[in-house]
Amino acid sequence: MPEAAPYAAYKRRLHRALACFVAGFLAFLLLMAWAEQQGLSRFWLGPIFLFSTVMMYAAIGIYGRTTDPEEYYVAGRRIPPMYNGMATAADWMSAASFISLAGGLYLQGFGGTETQAGGLAYVLGWTGGFCLVALLIAPHLRKLNIYTVPDYFGLRFGGRWPRVIAAIAAALCSFTYVVAQIYGIGLIASRLTGVQFEIGILLGLGGVLLCSFLGGMKAITWTQVAQYIILLLAFLIPVSWLAYKQLGNPLAPLVYGKQIQKITELEKKLLTDPREIEVRAVFARRASEYQARLQDIEGALQRERSAAQERVRKLKAQGADSALIVQANRELAALPRNVAGARELWTRAVLESQERSGPLGGLPPHARPFAGDPDGTLAERAAFSNSRLNFLALMFCLMLGTAGLPHLLTRYYTTPTVREARSSVAWSIFFIALVYISVPALAVLVKFEVMNNLVGSSFDALPAWIGQWAKVDASLISVADVNGDRILQWGEIRLGADMIMLATPELGGLPYVVSGLVAAGGLAAALSTADGLLLTISNAVVRDVYCHEINRDVTPEQRVILSKFTLLAVALVAAAVASLKPAEILPLVSASFSLAASAFVPVMVLGIFWPGTTRSGAVAGMLCGLGITVYYMAVNAPSVRALAGLAPVHQLWFGIQPISAGVFGVPVGLVVAVAVSLLTQLAPRRQASGKR
Repeated sequence: MPEAAPYAAYKRRLHRALACFVAGFLAFLLLMAWAEQQGLSRFWLGPIFLFSTVMMYAAIGIYGRTTDPEEYYVAGRRIPPMYNGMATAADWMSAASFISLAGGLYLQGFGGTETQAGGLAYVLGWTGGFCLVALLIAPHLRKLNIYTVPDYFGLRFGGRWPRVIAAIAAALCSFTYVVAQIYGIGLIASRLTGVQFEIGILLGLGGVLLCSFLGGMKAITWTQVAQYIILLLAFLIPVSWLAYKQLGNPLAPLVYGKQIQKITELEKKLLTDPREIEVRAVFARRASEYQARLQDIEGALQRERSAAQERVRKLKAQGADSALIVQANRELAALPRNVAGARELWTRAVLESQERSGPLGGLPPHARPFAGDPDGTLAERAAFSNSRLNFLALMFCLMLGTAGLPHLLTRYYTTPTVREARSSVAWSIFFIALVYISVPALAVLVKFEVMNNLVGSSFDALPAWIGQWAKVDASLISVADVNGDRILQWGEIRLGADMIMLATPELGGLPYVVSGLVAAGGLAAALSTADGLLLTISNAVVRDVYCHEINRDVTPEQRVILSKFTLLAVALVAAAVASLKPAEILPLVSASFSLAASAFVPVMVLGIFWPGTTRSGAVAGMLCGLGITVYYMAVNAPSVRALAGLAPVHQLWFGIQPISAGVFGVPVGLVVAVAVSLLTQLAPRRQASGKR
């Protein structure tokens, strides 16, 4: 236990510093609001928010620079519980929670569909996971005075392979997670500054590296405390503003239920609206057209290419505007290059068109518990069963994944004592709950805003933000006059989950300074998590693999330097992958939770609570659990199936979606670890009895 008087004085200094930071940031917001009122252009407001916050994080990183191993890896083990709780909350509320969670609820509703688990699964799974962290994991790991999660496996089971497998698994799940964060960074930076998405990634990445590269866990901790304050304000201000605008009360979590009733009524009207039925019929025809192309892929691809080439030739011959020619060339270049690519693209187009041809443009009724009907037809009962199974499976994976995420567990190594580690978990839950209780409210308020104010608008008078977001990434928003009536229908607009929160201020007609604040909050959420993840990966590669298995003659200072340069290399690789836009943020993050749950949790919990767990059992359990999870994800990935020449659609096990693959990996890993441990315990006994 730290000495009482110095520790109390240290905490008082931290409280004063926090109060000064909050006051300073609020003053900055008021200054920006005043500048907007005085006519400061939006062209300048966005970059000011981006560079001001990134430079602030960089300043904290420079101030916290260190080469001391204890400071670099675990912040000197002297972070008070409240501040560690704030840092953990920022680390936890990544781009998935801040940017995409409200979008998931907007698109999937509370209970989801047959193929999507529903937004409440994320809220319940992620929040419930912290109970497992507090009860099963964090206090026990803190007792051991270790630095990384692979350290635990090396200490508990001994030998080479438990540590090496844990390090590889930590790098794998953290890399998947960090790609999603860097994608979010690029999304926000490009929207704020107007630069290309790839350049936006590099701009944001500079802030990540200045914090994690220079000061490790020490700098990251205090940066994350600052980032939590910003993301908290960035989330609560717009949701409170929307609640006050629509309901006259800023306490959104208490009053948004009224809007659910109104949304339900609007959904009933949309189901019978003749214009909405026209839109659905158009998408049904498109699905049939794409299905026809799949019957003769090679011939259809050749016809598409010939038609695109002819269009370019005609435009050039007519002396058309250069913008039209450039657009036609882009359409030609965007055509699939081979049969496999065409099959994958058109299969996705069939599925999307079929989905959008359904009621409500393919979105489930917001307040519906699950898809289908438990008392309906055979198909309705199957849909209900699949929907409920996917909801429970995803919630299970997110809870167990929370208990196994290496970058999250490492945060509890930074507290002075075991008791304060447990207290730190309680603070983490409190700070996370401040945001999470407002997430469902935000999704409902935004959906009502779209249904009530945006739908029915003339295509000639659509707000400018729609086109601006489409320029950032066409997949973020799709608006097209499908039925040709020049009026926007609900089925003609599709918003991506990754832009719901970021576009909320513009959609609600709030001042642009709030848009800058929200973007800064999203950037803070993505940067805070990326810092911790990059540190986890570099530590796994250098400390747990290189220094233990390849070169043991490395001084602690050299180890820190190697970790820094490994972190830089991993960040650049992750940025390259993120620039390819492999998937939306929420699916990528969910996949990393399944990987962490299956790789770590069964063996970790057995190792803590069952002394009979053996090294062989741990190795077998980790390999089998992780192997099953990776296999199920890979075999259901369209790109992998296209590369392997397999059919585009794979038969799911029990209808479970790939992001919830951990629901198979966790029990397999647990059973294998127990079985192999029992067998390896029996072998020496049999040998001993044979000798007697």
